[in-house]
Formats: sequence, C-alpha cells, structure tokens
Amino acid sequence: MAESEVGQLALLISARDEPGTLQQLAKVIADHNVNITYVDTPERNERFGTVYFELNGVVDGEDLVAALRALPVVVGIERVPPLWRIFGKRIIVIGGGVQVGQVAMGAVSEADRHNIRGERISVDTIPLVGEAELAAAVRAVARLPRVTALVMAGSLMGGEITRAVREVREKGIMVISLNMAGSVPEAADLVVSDPLQAGVMAVMAVASTAKFDISRQRGRRY
Repeated sequence: MAESEVGQLALLISARDEPGTLQQLAKVIADHNVNITYVDTPERNERFGTVYFELNGVVDGEDLVAALRALPVVVGIERVPPLWRIFGKRIIVIGGGVQVGQVAMGAVSEADRHNIRGERISVDTIPLVGEAELAAAVRAVARLPRVTALVMAGSLMGGEITRAVREVREKGIMVISLNMAGSVPEAADLVVSDPLQAGVMAVMAVASTAKFDISRQRGRRY
C-alpha cells in the first residue's frame, strides 16, 4: 500500500549536528499536523548527522518535505521504506550462548517460511551472563521498536530477571521461556523445553500468516 494511501511516511534527513536541529525538524512536522511515531539518529560525525523519522497522518508529503528542506540546518532529505515494512515484527532472544543459538535457529527457519509468504519477522539475539546484566537487557527490550515477543533462553534464571520479565509482559510483550531452573518460567506466557521448538513457536505466535493463538496456550508447558 502506498504511503500516501495510509498517511505514513519515512524520511532520512541529513542535517548539521548542532543544538536545536532536532527541535527545528520536529516543529515543522508538528506545524503540518503530522505525528512522529519513531525517531532515530543512525549516523553522526563532527559536522553532520542523519535523523530518521517515521511519520503518521501525512496529508501532503511533498509539502512537508519542501518545508523541511527549506530549513537552513537541512543538507538533504531522502524518502525511504519504513523499518516496519522491511524488518517487521521483532523477536528478541536473550540468555546463554548455546540456548540462544538453538532458539535463534528455530526462529529464523520458521520466520523464513512466513516471510516468503509476505510476512516480515526479524530475529535479534544477545548471549549474556549475570543476573543484573540479564535483567537490564530484558527491561531494555521494552524500549526497542517493533518488538512483539521475547524468548528467555537459559538454564537458570530468577530473582531480578523474573521481575523484569513481568514488567515487559505488562507492557504487552509476549514472553516465551525455556523450561529451566529458577522462577522465570513461572512468569512467562509459555514454557517450551526444546529450544528449537521455542523459536518456532515464538514466530508462529506473532505471525499473521500462522494459525497459532498464544492466548489458548498461556501458562502451559511443553
């Protein structure tokens, strides 16, 4: 569907890296009654930087781009496909190296099957050790864009990690846990013993092209 049909637009803006640049860009966007749904600064150097915007409620994209281009701080503007259209829904896998690798293998294999049919699902991983490090990573998942599911892949997790899992679930992110020692499995939506199957089920749970209802499995162990 074209951006003009849905009122959505993604822009990559090159601008001078100086105080007030982001404020100037945001003001022009607000003056056009457009909502900023996501913003990032993917590149920076001593003089210039790039700002990536995903916008919603765009009525006249050409007029908005012209107004932004007229700002003295702007060097160039490029229309780009939005990240949700390219990378889509994100599944994050956190835990021990071997378990993370096995979960990722199952998730990537299943995601490939759905992505060929038009779905967009990406898989991100981070092997970590330590209760504080794992809890911080889990909480950070809620700050990442487009995350729909988190897989806890380890052999022993509890304490502060469990509290972090409950917090991200409260924010609407589904959590699947491997069947492990500790209290994390008790806090998860679903517990799966086999790491490959855990990855597959995570993708099935978020894919619109799959017939898998996580609400009917919530609280179960496999």
